Amino acid sequence: MTESVIRSMTSSDVDAVAAVHVRGTQAGYAGLLPASHLASLDPLVFAARRRAVQEKPGRHTLVAWQDGRIVGFASFGPDRDDASLGELYAIYVDPPAWGSDAGRLLFRAASSMLAEAGYPALRLWVLAANQRARRFYERAGMTTDGVPVPHRAGAGVELPKLRYRGPL
Repeated sequence: MTESVIRSMTSSDVDAVAAVHVRGTQAGYAGLLPASHLASLDPLVFAARRRAVQEKPGRHTLVAWQDGRIVGFASFGPDRDDASLGELYAIYVDPPAWGSDAGRLLFRAASSMLAEAGYPALRLWVLAANQRARRFYERAGMTTDGVPVPHRAGAGVELPKLRYRGPL
């Protein structure tokens, strides 16, 4: 496996990013969300949402390119609750690429771009029960500030999520 190359997402990448998002969600939330809900996730729906969201000012998506394909992405921009801070909206890596450098490089690149844009800190939300993601963020220097809120995860499921914060 070669090292990931991080670059900005292009319009021709949207379908591949949506597919990674679905596969990453299905693997990452297995056991946390109902299997029927995870099985119903549709990359075409994710792609349509991504096309609509990408048009919002200040939002960016980076992709990790490895061995001739997109293996991950990170979406980020101004914090939805406090525009003076940056927020990581989503970061997903295709399950076969878990353990590669893709997630770490995406997180670093997103953090760097937010810092260059003048944001002093980064915030993100993670499901409280998602121990794998929480370890990833904690290794990256993020800490939870203890603010829990319910997350409507689809299929009538509501789970607690925690806010994390770190300096840029």
